[in-house]
Amino acid sequence: MVNLKIAILGYGAIAREHALSLPRVGQGPLGVDIYLFGVMGRLLAPTRAFAEEFGAAVATTDLDELLADPSIEAVIVCSPTDQHAEQTERALRAGKHVLCEIPLATSLIETDRLIDLADRSELQLMVCHTQRYAAPLIEARRMISSGEVRPRAMVSRYLLDKRENVSWTGRRRSWTDNLLWHHGCHAVDGALWLLGAEATEVTARATPPDPRLRIPMDLGILIRTTGDQIVTVAMTYRAMPPVQDYVVIADETTLIYANDELRNHERVLVPAANLGSYDTAALDRQNSDFFASILTGNQPVSNAHSVRPGMAALQSAQDDLDRAETRPGGA
Repeated sequence: MVNLKIAILGYGAIAREHALSLPRVGQGPLGVDIYLFGVMGRLLAPTRAFAEEFGAAVATTDLDELLADPSIEAVIVCSPTDQHAEQTERALRAGKHVLCEIPLATSLIETDRLIDLADRSELQLMVCHTQRYAAPLIEARRMISSGEVRPRAMVSRYLLDKRENVSWTGRRRSWTDNLLWHHGCHAVDGALWLLGAEATEVTARATPPDPRLRIPMDLGILIRTTGDQIVTVAMTYRAMPPVQDYVVIADETTLIYANDELRNHERVLVPAANLGSYDTAALDRQNSDFFASILTGNQPVSNAHSVRPGMAALQSAQDDLDRAETRPGGA
């Protein structure tokens, strides 16, 4: 049996989901012994606790020490958003395949540099666009790509409650989120991937940074696509209760993805899997795709090249926000 030694960077909520996923994926059709060998984190005590819980042999705060181990095949980057690009680059330069949590980077320049580095190194670079592996959205994309549904417009909403700097598990963070490059990456990539399109025009507006968290808490993005569709992205970190949905508007029907199910104007098309607060089945399909790509050399569904259109749209949104700050009256 093939053995794959994996390292995880980070010990937060999503790192835990990945650690739990490894044995499930290894016991699946891949027939591979996948296990967590090393963990790197900001603080040594929680890093050691995480490593001990999941049976990892190495716990360290030194990324270079971890990457120097030649037995580690791949790294899963679960660190704060602004560390993703640097840590991914260091892992690729150390000869490791990388599965990076969303977003891959916080600029298109960084994205392109990482794509080029992975290509030249002949390493797999995949990004955790886990929604691409969710059964309801897979069906929605099939309906659109087959021509069964021909979208005219789409609305993507990420309305979250992040007025307190805590994770979805209630754990207080040492870092603040990024509405555009984190949750905006989900919303924009999800829309463009479903539509099978790229952005041709992007407009964005945000409220001034919150005085306490020092980040914008409300954001709107308007996108015209290569299919001449209009995508409206509405985002906030002030919503009570949180709402996350996609609405695809077509002449034939309206597709609505909400509460982990897909429905049209008449009925439920794909019911929710009733997996609790996190779609572990989608995560396992995603991670299995990553490990299969290492074994076969085939490109995974959310390979770095495939996520570039969304990153380009986000860069255009960032550029528009930056220009708005210089206009009279600001954004």
